[in-house]
Amino acid sequence: MFTYKSLLTTLYFTFFLYSSYIGYDIYFLNTVFALMGLVSLFTLNKKELFTTGFLISIFWFWWIGYSFVHYDLTFLIPIILLAIGVLYGILFYLIGLSDNIFYKMGYIFILSFIDPFGFNWFKLELPFINSYLGTSKIEYVIILVSITLFLRYKDKYKGSIGGLFAVLLLLSGYNKFNVNKISKPQIKVMEYQTTIDQDKKWNKSYKEKIVQDNLSAIQNAINEKNDLIIMPETAFPLVLNHTDRINTKLLELSYQISIITGSLYEKDGLYYNSTYLYQDGRVEVAHKVVLVPFGEAIPLPEKIKNLINDIFYNGAPDYETAKNPTTFKIKGVKFRNAICYEATTDEIYKNLDTPYVIVTSNNAWFTPSIQPVLQNLLLKYYKNKYNLHYFNVTNE
Repeated sequence: MFTYKSLLTTLYFTFFLYSSYIGYDIYFLNTVFALMGLVSLFTLNKKELFTTGFLISIFWFWWIGYSFVHYDLTFLIPIILLAIGVLYGILFYLIGLSDNIFYKMGYIFILSFIDPFGFNWFKLELPFINSYLGTSKIEYVIILVSITLFLRYKDKYKGSIGGLFAVLLLLSGYNKFNVNKISKPQIKVMEYQTTIDQDKKWNKSYKEKIVQDNLSAIQNAINEKNDLIIMPETAFPLVLNHTDRINTKLLELSYQISIITGSLYEKDGLYYNSTYLYQDGRVEVAHKVVLVPFGEAIPLPEKIKNLINDIFYNGAPDYETAKNPTTFKIKGVKFRNAICYEATTDEIYKNLDTPYVIVTSNNAWFTPSIQPVLQNLLLKYYKNKYNLHYFNVTNE
């Protein structure tokens, strides 16, 4: 099963990610390898396809196990990775159910819409993100059609099909470098990036220091005459709406600067992962709309979900969600709010009325790993899709 073809195809689909991780986005190689990866999917047999799907998913998502270390559930890591590998192995295996090349083309395209348990970070078009070809669904179709026609008719028509292949590939990259550039809003923004270990972030002995560091950062932003400071997801590691002392201080500071910060929110025994906007002595709260599967919510039937929460999370319930995304208005400028994972979903961009998006994340759950790089590549994917300008603030 572990043939050189499977290993080579895995390399094709992972090169863009790891080259970006070490700081080299080589557009030519990314283009060539991504194309060769797709071509390989048309030529592998079922066993090779299973192995390829297994390996690619492990290389993309091995970091998922990191978060379980913080719950003292390290023993689950190999089980989770095996489950992920088998799941994507099966999805790839289905490419080989028929030898019909048009079936393969259709299934490979459909595969880009399959999000197991709502987890949508596996996109076969993503390897083209830092390439000369496009990543929109239309551009992806053109790429797949060009590969299909080339493989199907290359022996019969030779030169002419090669020319058609080249033309179609050029079409697939036509809009790549013609995306409208969104200029920054006419307000001065401080993006407060932090590097707090996850083990320290929720440790009570570090809480006061984190709070004081945050307040100092806000004061520095005021001293530097910023209009807005953006702080990461759960920058205040507590239930902020029940912490009067900090709330009062933030409201006072909000007369001098607008403050975006992440924290928890509780009402009637229900907990939310939220973004707080303090502005002109008032506070507005936006709750997360899309939760992380198996991180913030268990996407399984109620009885199974409750059982998993009881066994592994000490009975802690899933977070609650808002029904719709929130757009903040800050100093006359609209900003769509997105908290970490949801920034890489289409749901958060529904009824979008601004090109400006504030993304706050806490990637310390998964560092050191490739997770922040993969997230940034996905943000670039959605930036191109919706023509956006991101303010991306993280704790790593």
